[in-house]
Amino acid sequence: MKLAITGASGKTGFRVAEEALSAGYEVRLITRNESKIPDSIKGCERYELSDTNGVTLDYALKDCDSLVIATGARPSIDLTGPAKVDYLNIQKQIESCKRQKLKRIVLVSSLCAGKLIHPLNLFGLILIWKRFGEKSLQKSNLDWTVIRPGGLNENETNLKNQNVLFSGEKTQEEGSIPRRLVAKACIEALKTKDSIKKIIEVTSSEENPKTSMSKAIKTFSI
Repeated sequence: MKLAITGASGKTGFRVAEEALSAGYEVRLITRNESKIPDSIKGCERYELSDTNGVTLDYALKDCDSLVIATGARPSIDLTGPAKVDYLNIQKQIESCKRQKLKRIVLVSSLCAGKLIHPLNLFGLILIWKRFGEKSLQKSNLDWTVIRPGGLNENETNLKNQNVLFSGEKTQEEGSIPRRLVAKACIEALKTKDSIKKIIEVTSSEENPKTSMSKAIKTFSI
């Protein structure tokens, strides 16, 4: 299976690539020109794009079986960033997938996507635009999964004791999760048929019972 990853140079994206390699996927990194990637994924096939429009993205997705979208706007003085990255750019990726007959997509979004009253919306209504991006995927007729992580952190010192809480849409509003566990959740979603056409919210803690995504999905409805 050949997996494409957009936003592969980002803090979550490169971890998705590492986890995909560990799971036996053939990985294609899709990054912007001159983006830096860690040594651990430098052996992967890589396409560097100056934008994500039309034929350039089509070419980068050619012959891939699935896509993880790990692109996301960062807090910036450019308040139009979230609309461009989390909505319009998602639409472009969806249309490219359709042209390339790529059916399986996992989108990394955010807890509270769509919620208006939230501090993150001070950065160009980022949660509102993330929800618009999700809706574009939901309307696409592709085999999609949306992963909504809580607050992201870089801590990887205690991962074995961190159990992921998988839940349905609008069931969690707070909590955090290491980016590494988000990356693992993306790969688990690709392997879990029941995750198709599901929005899955994820946080983690030592207090959560240990479970799998497939078992958790059976306990909630979306």
